Amino acid sequence: MAELLYGDDPEPSDPPPAGPLYVPVRPGPSGCATRLFRTPLGERTAVAFTSERRLIVTLGPVHAWIRLSEPALRALTAPLGITVLTVDPQLTAPAARPTPAPARALALRTA
Repeated sequence: MAELLYGDDPEPSDPPPAGPLYVPVRPGPSGCATRLFRTPLGERTAVAFTSERRLIVTLGPVHAWIRLSEPALRALTAPLGITVLTVDPQLTAPAARPTPAPARALALRTA
């Protein structure tokens, strides 16, 4: 089983999570859809938490979630080309929001 999770790495640095994970979701037209995130380098990743408390601390108390096993989450995201699974991320950034363009403070001189 560990061979499937870690490929050729003979000594993985982190053990696989035990038991179902808490996976952030958002409402979709056919029910819930798994929320996908980006790593600091911009790669798309699935995110999961090992406890409800960790999810709440990171994403807030009103964030929707479902319980999935690691293989189930990987099976859901694999068709989208997502191979990275981040478990218990500690740092998150707020969603990007457009900011208004700064007002031009240039005075035009006429000759």
